[in-house]
Amino acid sequence: MRTLIVVALLSLAACSANSQYSEPWTVKAVGKTYEARDACLQREAASHATGTDDPSSIGRTVSANCQAETNALIASSNPHNDPAVTAAIRQDSDFRAAGYVLKARGQYGGQLRPAD
Repeated sequence: MRTLIVVALLSLAACSANSQYSEPWTVKAVGKTYEARDACLQREAASHATGTDDPSSIGRTVSANCQAETNALIASSNPHNDPAVTAAIRQDSDFRAAGYVLKARGQYGGQLRPAD
């Protein structure tokens, strides 16, 4: 009986430690929308990489061109429409886009950091 209780408690602890996997279809959907957004950012950044303009401003333009993918990511990962989550995802899109611009220019060295 004690063994059964210990096994049950360990099982519950394992479930709570990995709560993001309680709905694997949601995790998969969010992963797909991240991939779609990042693919769009990469594609757009490559086409805007020429020139000497500021990578952050180009990144915002690239991010705006991928608005549909970003909106899909927000919808899949923010079901409660939390404005802080929406703002963080948009900021992340701008940051990643600037990184992809630097990569396309061959200038990315990992020194870029997201704004606080």
